[in-house]
Amino acid sequence: MKTDATTLLIGRRRFEWGSRTHVMGVLNVTPDSFSGDGTGHDLQRAVEQALRFQDDGADIIDIGGESSRPQSVYKDARPVPADEEAERVVPVIQALAGRLDLPISIDTQKASVARLAVEAGAAMVNDVSMLGADPRMADTIAELGVPVVINHTRARALYPSGVVAEVIEDLRHAAEGVQSAGLPATHVILDPGIGFGKTAAQSIEMQRRLSELVALGYPVLIGASRKSSIGEVLDLPADQRLEGTAATVALAIERGADIVRVHDVKEMVRVARMSDAIVRGWPPPPGSGR
Repeated sequence: MKTDATTLLIGRRRFEWGSRTHVMGVLNVTPDSFSGDGTGHDLQRAVEQALRFQDDGADIIDIGGESSRPQSVYKDARPVPADEEAERVVPVIQALAGRLDLPISIDTQKASVARLAVEAGAAMVNDVSMLGADPRMADTIAELGVPVVINHTRARALYPSGVVAEVIEDLRHAAEGVQSAGLPATHVILDPGIGFGKTAAQSIEMQRRLSELVALGYPVLIGASRKSSIGEVLDLPADQRLEGTAATVALAIERGADIVRVHDVKEMVRVARMSDAIVRGWPPPPGSGR
């Protein structure tokens, strides 16, 4: 179902799609984030980082308690049990719920963690498994009535009909599935899953042709920040991919992205504002938040 939605209330904040680009700050409360920025069990550090993101201009804080780095690449990567994941994220969400003016997103593949996070104060769910890891997830999100980011992924980087066509079809199917469970179409946000079951070349092609996903009519989030495709192009480690990330953010905005998910919030807010000025016009329209 094509939505062509123009607004969405996430928590207490209304998002006007098309008015400007919204920045989602990544808060990893893990000891093994691929990007090296995880806060581990340090609650105070996590709270301070989230508040700093707010000061730097973020629009959403995305909190995750399980690294999504693949075991095929990182031999020490391991699945995190639901109770352990909840113990990592829930205290942070509770500590921030009364202090942030921004909506909190919970980055999880587990329905039980999503429920606990929303009960603690999260206002949306970001599932990197495309709602496929937990068969209860679609029904749980529909019951909670919160927006969801559906992130494309595959076990293997095989796309016989082409990566763009198959990503769009997979996401269309997942979006229709959660709507069949009872979630309004307006609450669905799509993410092409840069780096998830894709080679660097496939990820770059997906970014180059992002406008084809945008044409489905759903809001689109792009999360290319510090990804391995940047590392392969520039031959740089994760902590030296700022400029590469900036390029992906600017070009995603030019191709119609509504949300960019980033680690380096202050710098990418500036990139987004400048890109918006060129792509959407300057000065920004009244009420755009910029």
